[in-house]
Amino acid sequence: MLRLGRPSDIWFKPALSVVAAVAPPNLILLALGRLDLAMYTMAGSLCALYGHNRPYAARARVLAGVVLGMVGGLAVALLAASLTADPVVLVTVGAVMAAVQKAACDATRLGPPAHVVLTFISSASLFAPQTLAQVPAHLGLALTAGVWAWLVGMAPGLLRPHGPERRATAQALNAAAGYADTRGTGDGHARARASAAAAVHAAWQSLLAAGARPDRTRRALERLLVRAEVALAAPADTDPARLRAWARALRGTGRIPRVGATAEAAGELLGVDAELDLPRRPLRHRLAPLTPLTPLAVRTATGCALAGYASLALGVGRPYWALVTAASLHQANVTLTWSRAIQRVVGNVVGVFLFAALVPLAHLHPAVLVLCTLALNFGAEALIGRNYWLGTVCVTPMALLVTEFARAQDPAELITERVADTLVGALAGFVAAVAVTNRRAGDRLEHASTTAERARENAARLLAEPHPAPGALESARRTLAAALVDLRATADAASGEWWQRALPEERVVLAERSGHRTLAATVRRQGLVPWNHDQAQAPGRHQDDGRDRDQGRTTEDIRP
Repeated sequence: MLRLGRPSDIWFKPALSVVAAVAPPNLILLALGRLDLAMYTMAGSLCALYGHNRPYAARARVLAGVVLGMVGGLAVALLAASLTADPVVLVTVGAVMAAVQKAACDATRLGPPAHVVLTFISSASLFAPQTLAQVPAHLGLALTAGVWAWLVGMAPGLLRPHGPERRATAQALNAAAGYADTRGTGDGHARARASAAAAVHAAWQSLLAAGARPDRTRRALERLLVRAEVALAAPADTDPARLRAWARALRGTGRIPRVGATAEAAGELLGVDAELDLPRRPLRHRLAPLTPLTPLAVRTATGCALAGYASLALGVGRPYWALVTAASLHQANVTLTWSRAIQRVVGNVVGVFLFAALVPLAHLHPAVLVLCTLALNFGAEALIGRNYWLGTVCVTPMALLVTEFARAQDPAELITERVADTLVGALAGFVAAVAVTNRRAGDRLEHASTTAERARENAARLLAEPHPAPGALESARRTLAAALVDLRATADAASGEWWQRALPEERVVLAERSGHRTLAATVRRQGLVPWNHDQAQAPGRHQDDGRDRDQGRTTEDIRP
């Protein structure tokens, strides 16, 4: 649980972005002598943490949505704080808001840091002294800082307009090279194949999210992705070193490697244009995943409410710390929630010792206090990718120092309350995860299996046609690839749940194997890889049961 991983390829981007977004508003407030208002500007500034993996056209929309969501949550919190001082009511409001924020972030696949930052701001604002007359000005500060964060997030696009797409393609090539290393055999080849398929699918989604018609750069990236798909179809015939060399060439702003574009490969890309021509789905359809996420939302609301009430019962002055701890724990299943609970507790306990070391320095001057929070903001985003607990070592003292903006406080009291709220929040959050069982996990896995099977059947039917419609086979292949990625993610999430009926593991394995074979057949059908001797046999030379005795592929899967 505490093992450190490799840092993200772009760890410095969110780290530098949050510093660039937080520093100007805080320094302006410092010059005006109004650091007590920093909590409201930080609400908008922290929006700069989102969307760094998305193409800039999509990032513009995502960041705008995050800013509006942040300001909306802040508005609800400030209105509640101005209308009542009852801590039980405020905790209840905070728990409901945390559940809504988690469900919305999961349904829209917002990505890290997901709902945690939104919940932190809204929960802390619930317990800030507030009057109705002050609410518009405070919301104005948050919105202004949010606009600045939007500009910070979009600024790198002036230098590297295709940076996110290049990174996504490089990750797909590296993942495909990892699968090619297995030569399609061995104990770990299935997991490597699933990881590579997920990376390739994510890269295609990144290219499609850009929205506009592909230019020369995008076309070059698409052809590289085709080569990654070839590696998934024929790992034994792929040179992993070449894939990794292409991935390295995509770093920076250098020339994109040009790969051969046969007539078949050009035709294979028709599906990209076909998908771009499809109308955007209505909002209600894009939020359809909310229904399966109901158990997770209930867990979040229950855990946050229990944590807040328990903190109040213990007499802690800041129950929102316990509430945020509980909200940050809930992951896709109970197993991951337990891991996150351990990481959160360890990180917070170490973080309070770091706060104890920093607070004498921060008390020297308000400017030093601001600089310390900026350094901790950078450290949190730079380290959290290696392991969650390491990032929270910086998040904890940062959150404690933010409370010092309004007035200096007793460090011993802050440390005691923070540790108590961490333990209470972690315990309440995990109890809620165990108590609120996700019985729908099995249903989702059944649905994902059925979707993958139907997508495979559709692709196989098109394979059997001598002349499928232009782009139809590519569209079917993309649908099948997405279904297989979703099936693996759903199976992983369901396997970590408890107290549920037996999962259809054999059906999942069969659906994955047959689906990937059909994917390989579609790539071969499009002329992107040569057919091996055993694959080029006429159907009559196969056994009556339709299976190749050496490869285990059905004739439907490999029909040329």
